[in-house]
Amino acid sequence: MGGQAKGKKKNKPKRKDNRPNRDAGIVGLTPQERMKVRMHEKAKKKTSEKYSVQQLLEKTEECIDTFDFEMASLFCQRALDIESNNLQALDMLGHIYSELGNTHKAKEISFAFVYVFLHAVALSPDVGHSKYMYLGQIHTGQEAVDFYTRGIEVLLSALNQQMTTQAGAAAAPQDDPELPTVKDVCVAYCSLAEIYLSDLCMEEGAADKCREFIERALQHQSDNPEALQLMASYLFSTERNQEGKEYLLKSVELWLPVQKQDAASSTDEDTQSNIPPYESRITTAKLLIEAAEYQVAAAETVYILAIQCSVRLKQIQILAVKVKDSEAVFLAPEMAVDVLEGLLEEDDEVVQVWYLSGWVCYLQLEKLPEQQGGQERPRSEEEEEERRALKEAARSYLTNAKKLYNKLRCDDQPMMEHMEQLLGELGGELEGEEGEAALEEEFDPSSDEEEDDADTAMEH
Repeated sequence: MGGQAKGKKKNKPKRKDNRPNRDAGIVGLTPQERMKVRMHEKAKKKTSEKYSVQQLLEKTEECIDTFDFEMASLFCQRALDIESNNLQALDMLGHIYSELGNTHKAKEISFAFVYVFLHAVALSPDVGHSKYMYLGQIHTGQEAVDFYTRGIEVLLSALNQQMTTQAGAAAAPQDDPELPTVKDVCVAYCSLAEIYLSDLCMEEGAADKCREFIERALQHQSDNPEALQLMASYLFSTERNQEGKEYLLKSVELWLPVQKQDAASSTDEDTQSNIPPYESRITTAKLLIEAAEYQVAAAETVYILAIQCSVRLKQIQILAVKVKDSEAVFLAPEMAVDVLEGLLEEDDEVVQVWYLSGWVCYLQLEKLPEQQGGQERPRSEEEEEERRALKEAARSYLTNAKKLYNKLRCDDQPMMEHMEQLLGELGGELEGEEGEAALEEEFDPSSDEEEDDADTAMEH
């Protein structure tokens, strides 16, 4: 008798596997491609455990400063691997690709940058003005005007709400950086005015709109240096030079003395926040040089008119001295020198700053008296020394400007032509310039850790 039949073994239900499918994103790839993906993921994890996004962006900035844009792109991309919507990283990577000549990649990053802000607008259109300000900076023309205008509406609404809240018992802390301020409104109106000074300058009524927005900016913050400087630019552009000089000097006097006094030791953030941005201070130097040119031209005009009218030599000298001693003009070259020296201390690899420094020294040289009423006058030893020092300073600045222009492969032909013209009049470039070494420095990793960071980035 056979044994009793065994019952069928019941199939146990398979335990559900809740583990993530690591290969879900690599189906269909070749073994080599899968290996690359896995290595990339491993490198990302290793980097995120070892470095923060901020540390990676600092490394990116170091590479940009040394013109190592290939390595900068690797550090920056690794930061985006960790935090894909980091606006600072997106902005930096777009700049890096532009420097590398990869316009396709630069456009991709630009689209991603814009998408983040547009998405923020769609999610909360009535809260937060910053996204509108960024979109205004990215766009041009009427689109930029629309974004800035909407941003100002959000700003003013938030300020009104803030004032109402502060009137109650639970006032918000004044040092909260997220809170909107009247300075934000002032800066936004300045941005609108600048569009009508540049992109939309040919539009009907552009000059009136420009003036209107500058006045609104000054209504919200009457002592804002950038708004005062913008009014000076507007007045210069409409040939109201004397008024322009007055606004310009008022602007510079608000921050330059403080900067000069605290340059060596100040760590006061409030003081630093009142100093205009780097690009704005370059514009300050340009306007001061423009005022200096008016000074030279005005003095020459006095001489010419006086001679044409047969005025005696003594009267010519008095008229010229009155023109040169006009406070709104007389201080311009000296102020320009102070502004430019501060800019060079912050960053000595900006061609335009070296060029402007040379130009203002040239203008100061032109101001020095050579003749009196067409008659030769012997110069004192002090005057000769001043003339020699200004000439050498102008040649030195312009020589460095030209070397840096070629090193950075700049594309500003009018500036280069003017540099060559000035150098030609001054006797040519200086040979063996002492400041040349700073312009020729090459990037050299300062530690083993930096080299390890580079190796990690290269795994990407």
